[in-house]
Amino acid sequence: MTDTQNIELPDRLSIEPSSPYYNADLLELDVGVRFKGQDKTNVIEYCVSEGWIRVAAGTAKDRFGNQLAIKVHGAVEPYIRPRS
Repeated sequence: MTDTQNIELPDRLSIEPSSPYYNADLLELDVGVRFKGQDKTNVIEYCVSEGWIRVAAGTAKDRFGNQLAIKVHGAVEPYIRPRS
């Protein structure tokens, strides 16, 4: 069992495998995102330094089958969810 307290999360992380900011090892640790004080479960990508998240826009898809997303600006706090 690894100690998740000492892991530093990156400035930018994405759940899309085609993104250069995708990191499967970190995503296995169950990364959560707190945006403007609220936990978000539909985050596709975040950037702490620029202060934005991309969230899923419902179940809509573009013509290539990718999920549509909206970029929202505000305070971003990534964290690792504790395992129960």
